[in-house]
Amino acid sequence: MELRELEYFMAICEELHFTRAAEKLGISQPALSRQMRTLEDKLGVRLFDRLGKKIAITEAGEILLEQSGKIFSNIKSVYEQIEELQKVKKGKLIIGAMSEELSQLASVVFLELHHKWPQVQTKILMSDNIEEKVIRNEIDIALTLMPIENEQLTNIPLYIVENYLAVPYDHPLANRDKVKLEEIKDLSLILFPINHKCRKLIDFAFASVGFAIQPIIELTEVKSILSLVKAGIGATIRPRTLLDSENDGTLKVIKIENPAIYKEIAIVHHKEKYIGHAARSFIDLLVAYVEKTKLNERVHPENTLLSF
Repeated sequence: MELRELEYFMAICEELHFTRAAEKLGISQPALSRQMRTLEDKLGVRLFDRLGKKIAITEAGEILLEQSGKIFSNIKSVYEQIEELQKVKKGKLIIGAMSEELSQLASVVFLELHHKWPQVQTKILMSDNIEEKVIRNEIDIALTLMPIENEQLTNIPLYIVENYLAVPYDHPLANRDKVKLEEIKDLSLILFPINHKCRKLIDFAFASVGFAIQPIIELTEVKSILSLVKAGIGATIRPRTLLDSENDGTLKVIKIENPAIYKEIAIVHHKEKYIGHAARSFIDLLVAYVEKTKLNERVHPENTLLSF
C-alpha cells in the first residue's frame, strides 16, 4: 500500500461520494475509482459497497479507516517532533481549563514557564467541554475534573479538593462550622448549569442521599455566583480554596459532611498526540506547584464522594 492510496481512501470515507472526493483531491473521478480498485485488489476485499450513486463503507473498510487514521497521526507526530527540534524551543502551547478556578491555577505557573521557554506563545482557553477540544486537537493539554470517560484521553492526577457551602454572614446557617448535606437540600442555591461537570458532581452527591435539587439561579461565572451569595440572594457550593481566595469577609464557609464532596483534578491530553518540551515543562511546573502549596487535601474514605 502507498500513502497516496490511503489518502484517497480516507477522502472517499469522509465524503461518501467518489465525485466529491475526487474534486477535493484535485483528480478525476475515473482516476480515483481506478486507485480504489487497485487498493481493493491488493487487499483482496471490497472497501465500499456501491449502491447506485451512493456508497457505504464495508466492515473491511472500517478497519482500514481506523488504521489509516493512526498511520497519518503517527506521521504527523514525526513531523511535529522534528519540527520542534528544528525550531529550538519555539512554537505554541494552548492550555485548556474546565473552570475559572482551574484557569487561574494554570496562570500561576505561566510566568515560570515563560522564563524557561521565552519563545513559546502560550494561551489559556476556558470551556465546559474542554475534553472535546483536546480530542479535536484544538488545545494541547487541559485541566479538568475526574473521572475522564473518553478512552482517547490519558490523565495525570493532580490534586483533590473539598467542596464547602458558602453563605452570607447574616444567613441562618452562618453560625455553623459544619452542616450535613441533607440540611442544605432546601436552600436557595446558586450553582453552575446542569450540564457542567462540577454541577453533575453536586447533583450526584444529593442523589446519593435521596434528594434532587433545583437551584434558583444557574450561572457559569464564579465571580457572579459569589457576588449574588454576598448580596444575600442564596448560597453556593464551591471548593474551599476558591472560596478563601474570593472571601472579602462577607462569606461564611461551612464544611459539608455525610457525605463530604471532593473533586479530583487531573491534567489530560490526547493519547496519540505528541507532547512537546514546553507542554511537559508546564505539567512538571504545575505538579511541583501543587506539591509546594499543598493544594491536595486529605480524603476520608468514609462518607466521601469522589466521582459520579
